[in-house]
Amino acid sequence: MDVFEAIEKRRSVKNFDPNHTIPRQQIDKILSAAILSPTSYNIQNWRFITITNKDLQSKIRQASWNQAQVTDASVVVILCADLVAWKKNPARYWKNAPQEVRDYLVPAIIKSYEGQDQFQRDEAIRSCGMAAQTIMLAAKAMDYDSCPMIGFDPKQVAKLINLPDDHMIAMMITIGKALKPAAPRGGQLPLDEVVVIDHF
Repeated sequence: MDVFEAIEKRRSVKNFDPNHTIPRQQIDKILSAAILSPTSYNIQNWRFITITNKDLQSKIRQASWNQAQVTDASVVVILCADLVAWKKNPARYWKNAPQEVRDYLVPAIIKSYEGQDQFQRDEAIRSCGMAAQTIMLAAKAMDYDSCPMIGFDPKQVAKLINLPDDHMIAMMITIGKALKPAAPRGGQLPLDEVVVIDHF
């Protein structure tokens, strides 16, 4: 399946086969694609918590307003971000770059993020958003379906996964085998309503 076909066929599916299991190797293949997603300064601040334990999925379902896709999906991926990834040995993000590149970028990372709490959160959401789309397209290319979710109590879910204090949850994605197709698209706006050429 090429990328344009995956984009076209990716839909938010909520009815999954609860008996289907995705092998760990295939979950890792999806996440191996996700870590190629871009992040500012290559800080790779996303963290992917994969939930396949049915007891834990049940608890997360209760924190997700009892949405069935949380327990019926083969895996729940909770996309989190380390808000202070920028200061955790930032030289490692450019370890393969020439020395002059490292000498420039590593101090620039610290200068950009230090003391900028809102910017750290903005970057977390941007990074996780780009990774989320990669995850959903990779899943679709492997003939799985997915559903991005923000319908949950982040504080409750954070407790269930022992989220560190310096991390935040951006969203969840459920992945599995669809029991039935998604409903028809609700109605995409035409390009001339959403594309602005040069300026408003």
